[in-house]
Amino acid sequence: MKIQDIYCLLEYGEIMYRKAAKSLGISRGTLKKYVSDIRKYRILYPENSNDIKSYITWLDATNAMLHNDPYLFNLFPEIFQKITKNGSTRKIEWAKYKSNSTNACGYSQFCALLSRWCKENKLSIISTKGSSLEFSDEDRNTFIKWKRSNNRRKWEQATILFEIMQGIPIKRISQNIGKSRRQIKKWHQSYEKSGIAGLEKKPRKLNKIVVDNIQTKRKNLIKLIHETPKLHGINRSAWGIKTLAQAYFRTYGVSIGTSSVSKYIQDEGYAFKKAKKVLTSPDPLYREKLGKITSILSNLGKNEKFFSVDEFGPFAIKLQGGRSLVKKDEIKTYPQWQQNKGRLICTAALELSTNQVTHFFSEKKNTTEMIKLLEILIQKYRGEKRIFFSWDAASWHASRKLYDKISQINNNSYRKKNKTPIVELAPLPACAQFLNVIESIFSGMAKAIIHNSNYPSVTECQTSIDLYFKERN
Repeated sequence: MKIQDIYCLLEYGEIMYRKAAKSLGISRGTLKKYVSDIRKYRILYPENSNDIKSYITWLDATNAMLHNDPYLFNLFPEIFQKITKNGSTRKIEWAKYKSNSTNACGYSQFCALLSRWCKENKLSIISTKGSSLEFSDEDRNTFIKWKRSNNRRKWEQATILFEIMQGIPIKRISQNIGKSRRQIKKWHQSYEKSGIAGLEKKPRKLNKIVVDNIQTKRKNLIKLIHETPKLHGINRSAWGIKTLAQAYFRTYGVSIGTSSVSKYIQDEGYAFKKAKKVLTSPDPLYREKLGKITSILSNLGKNEKFFSVDEFGPFAIKLQGGRSLVKKDEIKTYPQWQQNKGRLICTAALELSTNQVTHFFSEKKNTTEMIKLLEILIQKYRGEKRIFFSWDAASWHASRKLYDKISQINNNSYRKKNKTPIVELAPLPACAQFLNVIESIFSGMAKAIIHNSNYPSVTECQTSIDLYFKERN
């Protein structure tokens, strides 16, 4: 028992209250109370001063007497009426009881006994002290805004004052809100004394020397940021929080924490961001070519079609990796080195106005395959007046053989005989694959058909691609 430990400590002389309370796991106030009781017992019963058992027996008897004090319990009905009806308080009634009793208990014990009596009689004390609290219309509207705000402190203050106004006991408010009763009373008193201004958080008084030091550190950090780490003997290509702190100490001889560095650079409007890759084209005629394509698409007629053309591949038919649904503790793998089951190239054209894809499989990427695609499209769209071809700057897309074929198709006699549309070229700028719309179609097809696949043959893969474009169209 802790009482026995305290008794033993007293036998060795004076107690160091802070150390003893910490080792026993009790407050210094509780420890002092027990020490006072033990010394009182030794004065009353010097013959039993060294007998711990007799002291514990005496302590239990004293507590039992206090817990069953008939005089006090007879006063409770009257005390209850005075607190609930006449606006009295526990402290006032305890002071009256103490002045009329030679062996009165302490205030905390008095409150505990009163609470026990109320429970036994199924009564509760609801203080009417807060019911006198009233708000002006302006304050009420302000508190309503505070309750709806994201500011935790303001929400707590508004909620507490509304509940105090409704007469809810402070103990219950403390349990509901999670704030100490002392803080609740402090806010209540501050509002009664100074209104809403009393609830505002007072700004901290800052030492001018400290503020000047902080400003100096901020300025010096900004200077460091605009210099390279290698100038300060740090083998890094870019600054980090730790390297900035190290360089600051080396340069200015003043240590600075990483958290302070982080806060100061954020306050100055700096943040770590990843560089964004800008899609560019070195083509000197970039704007002219892009302007031509934009103009064609803006003025595309009913009997005109615009095709985005490209090839997908070549890619090997083998076990492929990719994103898939697996258990958290599983890792899906595929071998780096595999024996290919074949290779495949898919040549396709996307018609932008109808969003339809025309495709076939090629052996190579060359002019012959482009001519084959051109012939397929002019036969498929025979009823159209004009079709436009847009593709990247690959060599087989701009060969003399292809231009000769287009000239032949655009010949009046050929067109009359085969009833084919005029073919016009709208080539993309060099190194501007990001402008080729069909690339996004190939990306979707790869995710759906190629990734995570393990086709047994080229034919199986071709069948899946055919079905994918059929479903898509």
